[in-house]
Amino acid sequence: MDENIIVVDDDRNLLESVRRALVTAGFQKIKTESDPRAAALLFEKGATFDVALLDISMPGMNGIELLEIIRSHSPFTECLMVTVLDEARVAVNCLKRGAYDYLLKPVSREELVLSVNRALERKRLHDILELGKRDVPAKLDNPAAFVPIITRSKEMYRIMKEAELHARSDVPILITGESGTGKELLARAIHAASSRAEFPFTPVNMVALTENLFESEFFGHIKGAFTGAERDRVGFLEITRWGTLLLDEIGHLSLNLQGKLLRFLQDGEYIKVGTNKPRSADIRVIAATNANLDRLMAKKMFRKDLYYRLRGGWLHLPPLRERKDDIPLLVDHFIAEFCLPEENCGIEDEALSLLMNYNYPGNVRELKSIVQSAVNLAQGKPISTTHFPKAFVEQNRRKEGPDSPDSGSFAPLEDIEKKYILEVYGAMQKNKLKTARVLGIVVNTLRRKLDIYGVD
Repeated sequence: MDENIIVVDDDRNLLESVRRALVTAGFQKIKTESDPRAAALLFEKGATFDVALLDISMPGMNGIELLEIIRSHSPFTECLMVTVLDEARVAVNCLKRGAYDYLLKPVSREELVLSVNRALERKRLHDILELGKRDVPAKLDNPAAFVPIITRSKEMYRIMKEAELHARSDVPILITGESGTGKELLARAIHAASSRAEFPFTPVNMVALTENLFESEFFGHIKGAFTGAERDRVGFLEITRWGTLLLDEIGHLSLNLQGKLLRFLQDGEYIKVGTNKPRSADIRVIAATNANLDRLMAKKMFRKDLYYRLRGGWLHLPPLRERKDDIPLLVDHFIAEFCLPEENCGIEDEALSLLMNYNYPGNVRELKSIVQSAVNLAQGKPISTTHFPKAFVEQNRRKEGPDSPDSGSFAPLEDIEKKYILEVYGAMQKNKLKTARVLGIVVNTLRRKLDIYGVD
């Protein structure tokens, strides 16, 4: 864990005991100080810590005086007061002066770690609330983790900073957004920014899980557990041990399977199929969906208790049409990805203008497919409008025409989307899987749209 913690106590033996307990719990950045005046000087010089554990009774400067200095110079540091005095008056005085909690000596390891984690959670939530008040996006502490996300959008930077703050804890995270907005990419960035980065990241497509396969796929099974179980199988939970599990398209999970997943999330334990011994799984869970979970809950198609269990942190990715300034960056990035080093790739202004004018129902994934196709057709030359589908060019040129929006010359977005989807569907010889890949949407979404259009 990357949080900064300072422990101040004149008892050096106690300092070492607390430090060992915190290190054992996974905390790494821990400073111990036996002189409260030296600790006060650190804060006066601008040092910042996420959590401060302060003994109340110390010579030279007591913990209450040090607390006031910390609150003055580092108001966002959460302070935990530690004392042998079991008096309500002392506790109330500490809380009134800005302390987060009050612990009695001797403090057990479990109580210490629980209180520190609670203080860190409060600090994280406060930092997230502060993000919305800033005109300038907060600087990322671990920018390398977010390099794959191509953006210049202020809103996207705010989301990435919030994601980084969530990464410091183990709370489950729910990522929502339309198909193709980069939910898995953000989940991978959260994993890379967390203390679990060296362990596995396992994405699981919940759409593909059937009632019969769920327990075997998630929990694993032993040989002979059921007909056809010819060998032991390691489940997703065991594969992901100490890492991050991404539950992609969580909105498509059946109510029965939602209940089984909820039981694991509540207890952190599971039973391998064919055994009766509970196992624990220390993993971070991130869920992602393009579905409207509020609507599904209203229809009793998604469990509210599971929703609130998953939504320890909530990140919503905006569609590409709401951050069009990112399109030139993304186009350059995709051209560089698909173009050979010896080729003279690029894009003509008119072609870029058409890309800027499109609304992308498939979002970034659709833009990537369009650019990849155009690069292939351009054969090493700059992309021009001739390298785009004819219907795509006609639709977007119509939008750029001299007629005003009030002239009635524009077709509704639904009509344009329908025409484009059906054109691609026909070009792919009615292969739904290929069509979905080109459009940058999941197959189930394509099926629903085709049903609406009355096409099979």
